Amino acid sequence: MKLWSLMGNSQQLDGGAMFGNAPKALWSRWIAPDEQNRIPLACRCLLAKDLNGRNVLFETGIGAFFEPALRERYGVVENQHVLLDSLAAAGLTHEDIDVVVLSHLHFDHAGGLLAAWQEGQPPQLLFPNATYVVGAEHWQRAMNPHPRDRASFIPELQQLLTDSGRLELVDGEHSKVLGDAVRFSYSDGHTPGLMLAEVGGVVFCADLIPGRFWVHLPITMGYDRYPEKLIEEKRTFLDDKLSRDVRLFFTHDHDCAMARVVRDERGRYGTADEQPELHGVSLR
Repeated sequence: MKLWSLMGNSQQLDGGAMFGNAPKALWSRWIAPDEQNRIPLACRCLLAKDLNGRNVLFETGIGAFFEPALRERYGVVENQHVLLDSLAAAGLTHEDIDVVVLSHLHFDHAGGLLAAWQEGQPPQLLFPNATYVVGAEHWQRAMNPHPRDRASFIPELQQLLTDSGRLELVDGEHSKVLGDAVRFSYSDGHTPGLMLAEVGGVVFCADLIPGRFWVHLPITMGYDRYPEKLIEEKRTFLDDKLSRDVRLFFTHDHDCAMARVVRDERGRYGTADEQPELHGVSLR
């Protein structure tokens, strides 16, 4: 098995929203904002090639499904579906993907499942040969969203996934399609039932830890449903990954794909061995 980091469409979002109650004087030292107070964010995906003979894609990023006005509102930078270009650079098309694993169904993580927007055309689901793996608890959230995060979901997506006949809902540590090769754990602080996938010594942190700077325990996003709960989940998560030397894969960090978690003499978490990209890496 080889691991690849694949870039999807990038975003520019308000830095204050991304760093919650952390003051700008702090977070602007980590990521410099533009004149509109926005910071650059990746929508990075993890590809596992030849995972027990399958090509497995962890998340799809935001994609290019938004019509132009919404694309501008949500700070999507590129017009084209960047993930498809990234797959091509890795020698694959979306038709070559056997399994797509989704931590949750917010549009910046699942929008890449859809073809790029075309005027007058309905949403079209990509990855026609893939099983779509979603956490069962989060699926219920997506089907009945709270007013606080209703706008984070793509209204048509759940029905498209259901109609595909290739949707698997997971409620334990393993899925039927992937077996023991991928281990799942869960978090509720960002959104109920967020599913975290661990494969080959790497864990896809999703929105529990969007990037290096959110490794610091007090740092949360304004988008998180239960910030205090998320901090406790993050502590348990990082302790486990530190003890087992499991590396962190970041979806939203604009220039770091993977890093090792460390803890200093004062007990503060940080990262080391940061890698901007993965190109056919085998860790375990």
